[in-house]
Amino acid sequence: MNGASAVAAPGALPEYEIYAVRYASMARQRRDNFLGGDPHDGDMPMDFFVWLVRGAGRVVLVDTGFNAGMARRRQRELIHCPIGALAALGVQPGDVQHVVLTHLHYDHAGNLDLLPEATFHVQDDEMDYATGRCMCFEPLRHAYAVEDVVSLVRRVYEDRVVFHDGDEALLPGIELLKIGGHTKGLQSVRVHTARGWVVLASDASHYYENMERGRPFPIVYNTVQMLSGYAKLHAAAQSDQHVVPGHDPAVLQRYPRFEDSPHVAMLHLPPRGD
Repeated sequence: MNGASAVAAPGALPEYEIYAVRYASMARQRRDNFLGGDPHDGDMPMDFFVWLVRGAGRVVLVDTGFNAGMARRRQRELIHCPIGALAALGVQPGDVQHVVLTHLHYDHAGNLDLLPEATFHVQDDEMDYATGRCMCFEPLRHAYAVEDVVSLVRRVYEDRVVFHDGDEALLPGIELLKIGGHTKGLQSVRVHTARGWVVLASDASHYYENMERGRPFPIVYNTVQMLSGYAKLHAAAQSDQHVVPGHDPAVLQRYPRFEDSPHVAMLHLPPRGD
């Protein structure tokens, strides 16, 4: 299926709730998180998230995480299954109507079989990248898991995948932003909330510091796209405080927690202290 290019119609838009759900973590050093390293070395851990967007009778999941087997293989600390963790928000797997796959790296595109009713949304360029000649080279395919890519291909044959080509409206108040950079077809997600337009950067910026200092994360397909993507993220958001990075533990520190959960932040509310 092909996604139709569109711009949200003028008038009242739905105001969605957004929840960042941490499902895993890992220890890292600062030098590992910036292209060219970092002279001020020290601990800089990484969190792994999926994002739940809901409102106006719609339930949209942004990314699907990885499972316990992948956590063992990649030596990541799995906190809980990202799909099962949605139950704390009152969402069962069969409730999810749409899944936006920001890209197909192992930590963003697993567990597809756990979402029986969902339609999956991916950029043309990302599927081309993940199934084409670039995957002949180990450094480019290292962050992909072949079983996840095959799982998505199976859903293509089930007519459950919508392909998008560039910036497109997914639903009223939810828009896809083609960024590239980190991968050939990486997309971020722009969501209308009560506090304005929030942009879920995903891996367009792993940490706040990547985009704030203009220093890319070192896993990169196109450095120029990644650098120019920072400006696109901020232009699409209500303010700089409305751009949410993909892997930064600071997200859970900056935003109010859902029912005091240590793993769920409410991004539709202003950051603490604002």
